[in-house]
Amino acid sequence: MPQPRTAGRQSLADDGAPFTAGQAFRRGAIKSLPFLVVMIPFALLFGVVALEAGMDVAQVLGFSVLVLAGASQFTAVQLLSDNAPVIIVILSCLAVNLRMAMYSASLVPWLRDATAQQKAWVAYALVDQSYALAIQEYEANPRMDLRHRLAFFAGVVSVVCLPWMVFSWLGATVGRAIPQDIALDFAMPITFLAMIAPMLRTPAHLAACFVAVAGSLAFAGLPSGLGLLIASPLGMATGALVEVWSQRRAQA
Repeated sequence: MPQPRTAGRQSLADDGAPFTAGQAFRRGAIKSLPFLVVMIPFALLFGVVALEAGMDVAQVLGFSVLVLAGASQFTAVQLLSDNAPVIIVILSCLAVNLRMAMYSASLVPWLRDATAQQKAWVAYALVDQSYALAIQEYEANPRMDLRHRLAFFAGVVSVVCLPWMVFSWLGATVGRAIPQDIALDFAMPITFLAMIAPMLRTPAHLAACFVAVAGSLAFAGLPSGLGLLIASPLGMATGALVEVWSQRRAQA
């Protein structure tokens, strides 16, 4: 359901205190700073991996700017390195990014009245970190108006997305100079654990997570990442079924 919005230049925080759009932007930027601890090595790792896969520096930067989706970028580079068919690469990346459709649906009640241009840049910058922080902020401060919600989102994006582009380029530029005994690959699992764990708040969330993980492990032996194509829809379908069951039980 759409949430109430306030009018004017100021919005209200959860404690009733007013704040400006500039403060909302800074709030989003500050809340995003902890992600840099894992975002920077994650981006550096992608630059290194992409370089080893045969991309040049310009292609790595273009990939990060145009796609702006770390998990699917890693998936594409890995599959291309394994000489997987292009159709498998495309389908695998789409499967990895199916969660963005759920993110978008979750944000609709909060950003429904945004203009087409505003929705376009939000869609472009919608990544795991920007979604996680935005939805938590909107739910905690339901009296924020649209202007302040967009300002908060922009603050998050400025800290999360721009460093991803810069440090993936840097990883490709100086990648060969990074010692092999520095394990940058720790960043990927830590990033997703830090984002997902606090958001597993309902039985539907837990069921979707469990089935997706179990499916990924069960089908890990399939070639070209096909296990992910099976596990992702299974997890989402399970979460949807449990959500429907929970709502019917609550209404009974």
